[in-house]
Amino acid sequence: MTDATTLIILGATGDLTKRLLLPALAQLLAEQPSRRVTLVGAGNEELTETAWRKRVRDAFGDDLAEHAKEVARTTVYRRVDITDRAQLRALLGAGEGRTVVYFAVPPQVAQAACEALRPGDLPEDVVFALEKPFAADEATARELNEVLRALLPEHRIFRVDHFLGRSMVLNLLGVRFANRVLEPVWGAEHIESVCIRYDETLGLEDRAGYYDRAGALRDMIQSHLLQVMAVVAMEPPATLHEADLRDATGAALRSTHVWEDNAVRFSRRGRYTAGTIDGRELPAYTDEDGVDPSRETETLAEAVFEVRTARWQGVPFTLRSGKALGSATHEIVLRFRPVRHLPDGFGGDAPGSVLRFSLGPDAMSLELNVNGGEDPFELSRATLTTELGTGALKAYSEVIENILDCDMALAVRGDAAEQCWRIVQPIIDAWRRGDVPLDEYPAGSEGPASWPALP
Repeated sequence: MTDATTLIILGATGDLTKRLLLPALAQLLAEQPSRRVTLVGAGNEELTETAWRKRVRDAFGDDLAEHAKEVARTTVYRRVDITDRAQLRALLGAGEGRTVVYFAVPPQVAQAACEALRPGDLPEDVVFALEKPFAADEATARELNEVLRALLPEHRIFRVDHFLGRSMVLNLLGVRFANRVLEPVWGAEHIESVCIRYDETLGLEDRAGYYDRAGALRDMIQSHLLQVMAVVAMEPPATLHEADLRDATGAALRSTHVWEDNAVRFSRRGRYTAGTIDGRELPAYTDEDGVDPSRETETLAEAVFEVRTARWQGVPFTLRSGKALGSATHEIVLRFRPVRHLPDGFGGDAPGSVLRFSLGPDAMSLELNVNGGEDPFELSRATLTTELGTGALKAYSEVIENILDCDMALAVRGDAAEQCWRIVQPIIDAWRRGDVPLDEYPAGSEGPASWPALP
């Protein structure tokens, strides 16, 4: 932590840097005042050093730690064509200590920059951090991986997925592996279904330039939710170190397929129309600025997958995410099978128990069948709940911390990035052919009325 690190942000004038990266860095510096970071911004926009430093201070916020103030005071900006080898090499060679390069640019620009470089152009022990989406499909992901591996080894390539933030993942791992009451029953013999859901009340929020070319499937399911699913479904790793943990999640992804290999029947897509959310009027998605209706971009996606291993054979994993929905629901739900035999004499139903992880703020609840009220033989439902906390750092602060420390345990490995594209490709193909209808739902609703209830 006390070693000097130069953090170079390519795409420094973009929205990602302003909204997420700079505030995350400020929080990390406040929490870890001994960390020594030199910040360099780079982009193709003409910007004075004074203007750049003001942008950094504004993004850092008002309550700055002294160390963060120093970083903001000394940061520099360089106007660079990051696809030009000579300019990029000069930029990378000017850092102090270990160099971390954060590609806050679209994947095609990141690839063009990497293709311009040669291994000899890079500082020793440099780390590359690349934002999602990682490429556009399995073939381009494989191509980008080959470009990256020609420059530096896998253990210095950090493919960012902020859903793998340390607190969220470690809470799930701790509950699963550190409790005898749960660890032996984590599989198909006892679990009936798994649902991973990330529904948002937000609409497009001025992100048409990215979102209208991505959609809910690529934006959320292909990356974030499949990575979370891999943590749920993986076999127990020997350790939580990088190699063991990523081997386990990688094996889970290699075993994952669309349910019954039928992307037409087991995927759904929808797009919101005009509606009201919490008193806020939203226009139809197709009326949002920057949207091209002919792309038929979905704002809600749902798909059912299976993990073809002995542990999970026959258990449906439903992944769903969408925008402009009536409630913000971010959760992992494991629904257990009912007991094999309920003795005669009990009154009421005895459905399977439900274990629920709420994401942000993290919490866990367990629904159980209990008795002992006025009629001691009448069953009722009880829910046990505990708060798991939010973690000391926000998700992107955890990402920045792991990158600066070169801790790859919660980064996406190259083979996993390719597998996530392989898993969803049959769905992309079916949607492109028009085999799956693009349903509509009013903004503020829970989705298309015709869709089956979630498990």
